[in-house]
Amino acid sequence: MKESTKKSVILGISAFYHDSAAALVIDGKIIAAAQEERFSRVKHDERFPSNAIKYCLNEAKIEIEAIDYIVFYEKPLLKFERLLETYIAFAPRGFRSFLKAMPIWLKQKLHLPRTIKKGLEKRFDKAILFTGHHESHAASAFFPSPFDEAAILTIDGVGEWDTATIGIGEGNRIQILKRLEFPHSLGLLYSAFTYFTGFRVNSGEYKLMGLAPYGKPTYVQAIKDHLVDIKDDGSIAMDMSYFNYCQGETMTNDKFSSLFNGPPRQPEQTITQRELDLAASIQAVTEEIVIKMAWTAKKVTGKSKLCLAGGVALNCVANGKLLKERIFDDIWIQPASGDAGGALGAALFVDRQLLGRDEQRAKPDAMQGSRLGPSFTSDAISEAIAAFELDYTQIDDDAEYFDKIASALARNKVVGWFQGRMEYGPRALGSRSILGNPMSEEMQSKLNLKIKYRESFRPFAPSVLVEDCDKYFQIDSESPYMLVVSETHPRIRKALTDTDEQSLRSTNLIDRVNVPKSEIPAVTHVDQSARIQTIDKQRDGSYYRLIEAFKAKTGCSVLVNTSFNIRGEPIVATPEDAIRCFLATEMDILAIGRFILSKERQSNVDLATFAEEYKAQFALD
Repeated sequence: MKESTKKSVILGISAFYHDSAAALVIDGKIIAAAQEERFSRVKHDERFPSNAIKYCLNEAKIEIEAIDYIVFYEKPLLKFERLLETYIAFAPRGFRSFLKAMPIWLKQKLHLPRTIKKGLEKRFDKAILFTGHHESHAASAFFPSPFDEAAILTIDGVGEWDTATIGIGEGNRIQILKRLEFPHSLGLLYSAFTYFTGFRVNSGEYKLMGLAPYGKPTYVQAIKDHLVDIKDDGSIAMDMSYFNYCQGETMTNDKFSSLFNGPPRQPEQTITQRELDLAASIQAVTEEIVIKMAWTAKKVTGKSKLCLAGGVALNCVANGKLLKERIFDDIWIQPASGDAGGALGAALFVDRQLLGRDEQRAKPDAMQGSRLGPSFTSDAISEAIAAFELDYTQIDDDAEYFDKIASALARNKVVGWFQGRMEYGPRALGSRSILGNPMSEEMQSKLNLKIKYRESFRPFAPSVLVEDCDKYFQIDSESPYMLVVSETHPRIRKALTDTDEQSLRSTNLIDRVNVPKSEIPAVTHVDQSARIQTIDKQRDGSYYRLIEAFKAKTGCSVLVNTSFNIRGEPIVATPEDAIRCFLATEMDILAIGRFILSKERQSNVDLATFAEEYKAQFALD
């Protein structure tokens, strides 16, 4: 098909479930994309993304009237059909849930064009389009990828009816070839175990994945015998008598509890060996299903490359196992694989598939490092610092600036790093990050307990210069979006002492966490794995230069990278957000633009009071 010559301004929207977002595509180019939570400061904000839309339009310097098409990331009538059929099928058990959901649907979700136009101040009077939920995921995976043709695999909880799809992408078209339908869902199966082990559904899945290496997969057979029948093609059939998500307000029921020897863990309760083993077991089952689905995608499409999206594509351990299987020559994963990424996928679907634009493939991809959010001028940063009446140093010379921050990191200082455009998706990729020295044996616990205020077992990701990656990790491909887990290289692993071995067998998670497992213990998980982000000079700019300066000082080309926020808070978006988080935690230094703030020099602030008030704003999930 010939390239479309039509000029187009397309706004994609995802909203009203989990992560609302907006994305703007103009004449085939991705201009901006962001989640609403970053602006509202409400984690996983599902409301209409008014602030995200405003940002996208400001980034493009256009008004609402300039938009040609608005596209929503799923089809609400089809989703409503699924909900009604499910309620009827499980009546009367789902009546309470039905009464809770219906007013929202009748008032808002069934009248989305009206809701959207109201959200845009009634200034938009053109076409509002709707794509399928998994079409949006598939489009977000294939169209920004560097591949001219590829198999596409999307896996999540549920869209309208689909819970997983296999598709094919060629040029400016995608086609869904196979579907798995609700209630049988790998995403919901994993979320059921997230709930049962005491974590919050739709946000605690990362915790469950991080917990898995501490356990043993002792429940795998029970899961296969009772909960899910795994077919050779990766499709699954779940025994719904163990689950409650179709008709109730919880994920599992008493029958599920009986199978696993007791009720769900409550969030405040101690994590026991049962939870560790359940996490390891469902992770192993998930990896098996994903790999079988991938083999089927290869067989059905005949393609040598694969694109991935959907919430399950954020399971970076499964992604790492998939890479090792060598089913495909190359794999590309959408960095905003969850529902927020549906906004971008919907916009790209209209641009490529409906308008027929045949955009030339960008290398390494079209996501611009997923840095699609707002940036701030030096003047804006200076004004924010002045508003807090803080002491600072400004260093405009690049070499001096990076040297000073690298020196602090080498002295085991924790640095808040706020540079350039904000990331789109759940990962901080070196624009809104908290950084530390990976060689410190205390860094993981310090970051978890004193800065992130989260569970001590949670692992941290390493950012590594791409040219040095194979010195530290056993991976032979780039991982720019922190979406692949790989093992550490044997040459950097530490021999365990008898005391270390004893600690690793301890029932106390902190004992296991604190065992130094490699030369970079702060980013090495208990099973010698790490969630890797490879840093490229051209794509990652100032972040690359910082790690380069750290390497010059220490010989180590790795930094600890975690998102710039505390538990329960969205990643910071503005200079004001960054300053507040810096003051409220035990972070040592804030590097924001070319300004450096040191905690020890902030005598104007009552830090203890500030911290208590700050933490009280967020429900620590």
